[in-house]
Amino acid sequence: MAFIDYYEVLGIPKTATADDIKSAYRKLARKLHPDLNPNDKEANKKFQQVNEANEVLSDPEKRKKYDTYGKDWEHAEEFEKARQSQGQYTGTGGQGTAHNFGDEDFSDFFTSMFGGRSAESRSSQAKFRGQDYNAELKIALTDAYTTHPQTMTVNGKNIRITIPAGIENGQVIKLTGYGGAGVNGGPAGDLFITFLINNTTAFKRDRDDLYLTLDLDLYTAVLGGEVTIDTLDGKVKLKVKAETQNGTKARLKGKGFPVYKKEGQFGDLYITYSIKIPTNFSEKEKELFSELLKLSQQK
Repeated sequence: MAFIDYYEVLGIPKTATADDIKSAYRKLARKLHPDLNPNDKEANKKFQQVNEANEVLSDPEKRKKYDTYGKDWEHAEEFEKARQSQGQYTGTGGQGTAHNFGDEDFSDFFTSMFGGRSAESRSSQAKFRGQDYNAELKIALTDAYTTHPQTMTVNGKNIRITIPAGIENGQVIKLTGYGGAGVNGGPAGDLFITFLINNTTAFKRDRDDLYLTLDLDLYTAVLGGEVTIDTLDGKVKLKVKAETQNGTKARLKGKGFPVYKKEGQFGDLYITYSIKIPTNFSEKEKELFSELLKLSQQK
């Protein structure tokens, strides 16, 4: 049986403190744990070595014994009997007592020197939080307008969520505990959902406000009248003043997008008029426009 340098296994000096040992162990155990490396035999082997090193160096009595005998471990039993007979050694390492290791295999070196691992130590393995998951969910702008349930599949599992009205493009929502399972009874990770909103409407969205360019015929622009607008909340009638100019803006208060997680609050809808000049005039229409031109020149 070969001597095992537990300090080298954990990558720490012999002067390492208890906190140094704990930190090194947690870092390596998280990296090499079988749950995170299910098909890596080398990683599993190193994980066992790391556990064994921590078992010895984190226990003051075991570490004292290990540091005392070092490479003379094969004679440790004889040395201890001699010291005990002289009343010089009062360790509580349980030499010669066999313990149940569960599913973990410890080296012959460890078994020969320390006998086994206590039940208390077995139960003190570090607990690690599970891996966080990231997912993307694509929804239409019209769907983002209302609060609604939706089911999505993440890592083969169906997750039913409620999407709040007013969710923004690129917004991330965290679902606590819906990530990967924890290690050694640790908490599960979280699920982070990034929303991608597809806008196929005529509206442009800026946070809670909506913008719409509306074609307005020449006659309504000149004489005034009424137009019907299709909003995301239904049809709305809007009065147009006579002599409305191209690019004129109108504001419809509360007809914009819902404010995220603020029930009953909405942004505004801003209308920009784009006046369309008619085409394919008849001869009669051209004559009438000519008359209008003459009248305007007489002013």
